[in-house]
Amino acid sequence: MQLDEFKTFVTLADVKNFTKTAEMLSMSQPTVSLHIKNLEKEFGTELFRRSPKFLHITTSGELLLERAKEIIGIVERTKQEILEQSQTIKGVLKIGASYTIGEYLLPLLLRELKDQYTELEFDVLIGNTYEIVKAIQASSIDIGLIVGEYEDKEIRSVPFMEEHLCIVSTTNHTLTANGMTINELQEQSWIMREEGSGTRAILMEFFQSHGLRARSTLTIGSNQGIKEAVKNGLGLSLLPQQLVNNDENLQELKINESLISVFSYIYNPINAEQKNVKAFIKILEEV
Repeated sequence: MQLDEFKTFVTLADVKNFTKTAEMLSMSQPTVSLHIKNLEKEFGTELFRRSPKFLHITTSGELLLERAKEIIGIVERTKQEILEQSQTIKGVLKIGASYTIGEYLLPLLLRELKDQYTELEFDVLIGNTYEIVKAIQASSIDIGLIVGEYEDKEIRSVPFMEEHLCIVSTTNHTLTANGMTINELQEQSWIMREEGSGTRAILMEFFQSHGLRARSTLTIGSNQGIKEAVKNGLGLSLLPQQLVNNDENLQELKINESLISVFSYIYNPINAEQKNVKAFIKILEEV
């Protein structure tokens, strides 16, 4: 029985989908199935009830899930404690970041961290907010950076930065950049991020609060892809200000409302005393 099998089991229990689990853990779907079969053989019980339409964890599976999370946490803490026997901050810090943060902010943070702690190495996962939360729950990363806030009994969420979001269009769009009303956004074509994205959630809340409807929608899983789609006249979108500045092919449609995105770092409280995690949090609190 290997730690990887426990991590596979915890992830599958969270996402309830073999294909998604394989993608999140960068392994093949048959490997996911093999890990689960090995655990079921080891414990002599069925962990999931399967059908073509659903995947439900069993009572035995619920018990193992609780213990598996504890085991993973103990192993990860032990690894870090062994490294921390010396005063030098070194080893590998596993960081997850949502696409919005990973595309422009994370490299700057890593550069500053590397300058201070030259022996520290990084293992980085980039995904949407939902995927980063799930990675924290599965203990596959030490700390995550997400758009928005998320907190439950297993995860601590701390805001560290705000980012202005802007509605953008191509420069030759029929809407003008200045002096427009929110109602003019009614029945427009929109390009938005995928389900699970923090930026998409903010846009959906904006739509709901103003009773806006989209004439059509296009979903793209990265901000850079959305920028190119907007430039090609496929619709309006909501993007971080940093990604729009100095781009002559985009214009911000100014409205009488501020759209603010909160960046938060999230972590399991059991990791709070790890030196590597504390060093990164110190960098984040100075942003």
